[in-house]
Amino acid sequence: MNLQSTDFELFDLPERFAVDREAVDARWKELQREAHPDRFAAQGDAAQRIALQWSVRVNEAYRRLKDPLKRAAYLCELRGAPIRAESNTAMPADFLLQQMAWREALDEAEGEPALQDLADMLEAARRERLARVGHLLDDAQDAAAASGEVRALMFIERFGHDVEDRLAQLGQ
Repeated sequence: MNLQSTDFELFDLPERFAVDREAVDARWKELQREAHPDRFAAQGDAAQRIALQWSVRVNEAYRRLKDPLKRAAYLCELRGAPIRAESNTAMPADFLLQQMAWREALDEAEGEPALQDLADMLEAARRERLARVGHLLDDAQDAAAASGEVRALMFIERFGHDVEDRLAQLGQ
């Protein structure tokens, strides 16, 4: 194993957005068995430290590969189009209008049915954007366009947490 390998190389996967989740899970378990620090207990502290580094690296790669949003952002970065969400907040005008409409809907939502409808709309928008990201990364090979879609997905995810929080407040 090489610490400089990409997550995809580490997991023996093609560098694509679409991944076989079962293959990712199975490879993670295999890598964890190989790199578990307890396997190196008889080899001393240095070997255990290296095994721990590997274990951390494997877990980090696994978290990125299993999460579609993190995987998309990682692929954009690998392909020269980093997300830079902190400094690049540019969004298409239609998405900005959609954000405003969702915020207004959240402000006006009274009761669980209205909030659940909003959560369902967000989930549909999320699935649509993820499909678009998959097409842009795997088919069109357009990481720059995918990067914009990933930023939109990041907003959808954050806003989804706001909706979930409001739903949770109703349950209290």
